[in-house]
Amino acid sequence: MSVTKEAVTEKLRTIQGPDFSSNIIDLGLVSDIFIADSKVFFSITVPAARAKELESLRAAAERAVKDIPGVVSAMVALTAEKKGGGMENAPPKPAPRPAAPPQSPPPHQHQESRKRGVPGIASIIAVASGKGGVGKSTTAVNLALGLQSLGLKVGVLDADIYGPSMPRLLGIHGRPQTVDGRVLKPMENYGLKVMSMGFLVDEETPMIWRGPMVISALTQMLREVDWGELDILVVDMPPGTGDAQLTMAQQVPLAGAVIVSTPQDLALIDARKGLNMFRKVDVPLLGIVENMSYFIAPDTGKRYDIFGHGGAQREAERLGVPFLGGVPLEMETRELSDLGQPVVASRPGSAQAAVYREIAEKVRERLSMETANAEGPAIVFE
Repeated sequence: MSVTKEAVTEKLRTIQGPDFSSNIIDLGLVSDIFIADSKVFFSITVPAARAKELESLRAAAERAVKDIPGVVSAMVALTAEKKGGGMENAPPKPAPRPAAPPQSPPPHQHQESRKRGVPGIASIIAVASGKGGVGKSTTAVNLALGLQSLGLKVGVLDADIYGPSMPRLLGIHGRPQTVDGRVLKPMENYGLKVMSMGFLVDEETPMIWRGPMVISALTQMLREVDWGELDILVVDMPPGTGDAQLTMAQQVPLAGAVIVSTPQDLALIDARKGLNMFRKVDVPLLGIVENMSYFIAPDTGKRYDIFGHGGAQREAERLGVPFLGGVPLEMETRELSDLGQPVVASRPGSAQAAVYREIAEKVRERLSMETANAEGPAIVFE
C-alpha cells in the first residue's frame, strides 16, 4: 500500500501542539514530509531551550505515523529555531526521566563478526578529525576527486548529521529520488555519487537528534542507497569521537581511516584521540594529512606558517603512522569550496589540486597494502 504525504499530514493533525490550542500541522511546526520505500521522514520545529522537555511530542508524532497502514518506519527529528510557531509560551512539562546509561561496547573479539559489507562497494574509508574547523570536509571531497582522477569509481557519504557540508561543497541542490520506490538514488556531481542529510533537510535547519536516531540515519544512508558499483566510498565523518564515529568504526567494514589535523598542538591533541579510537576498534590507519600547513601570500609569494608547520608530520612519525602530505592554506580553494567548485575538479592543473592528487595516490597505495595484508593466510590455534 502506497503511503502519501496527504495521509501523513492528516494523521499529524491529531497531534496537539504544546499550547493545546491547535495541532502541529496547523501551527506550522512540521517540515516537508519525505517518503521513501514506505519510510517517512520529517522534523518538528521547537524552541531550542525546550527541546528536551518536548521529546514526548516528537515520540507521539512518530507513533502516530507508524500506525498509518503501509508505513514501514518513521524517523522524526526535533529541529530548533528561536521562534517556534508560538510555542515559546507553552506551559512547561515535567522533565523526562533520565535515560539509562549507555551500555559498554561489546568485547573486541566480537566486533568483526557484526560488520557487514555494502553490496557493490569494494572499499570504505573514513576521513576523520578529532575536532571541527580543521578542513576535514574539504579534504574529504578533494581526496575523493583525487581518487577518481586515478581511474577509480568513487562515492561520498556525508556522515555529519548535525553539520552536513557536501551539498554546498559539491554544488548539489534538490532532493534525492527513489529507485522503484524502495531505496534512495544518490545525488551526483563531478562524477561522484553523494548522499547527505543535507539533501533531506533545509541547509539552515539545525538537527536535534539523540544518538540512536543519528545511528539509524547513518545506517539508512549507507545501506539503503543505490550506490551501484564503487571502488571506494569516502565517508566524511563528523568531528570528535562520539556515537556516530564509534558506530561507523564498529559496524561498518572500514578499509582504513585518514586523520585530518592542522599543525598546532591543540588540534594534534584532538587528532590523537581520533587516531586512538580507530586503533582500538582495529581500523587500519591510512595516514595523517596536515591541512592549513602554511600560507603563501598571493601578492608577494612569501610563506607564512600561521598555525605552525610540520606538527602533524612529527606526530605521524612519533606514532608510526604514515604522513600523507601537507595542504597549504590557499584563498582560492576556500572561495571555490564556497561556490561548490572543489579545486581538484575546477582547477585540475593548479598546485593545490596536485597536492590532493598526491595524497590520493598515497591513500590508494596504503589501501592496496592493507587489502593485501587482510587477504593473507589465517593461522588458527586449536
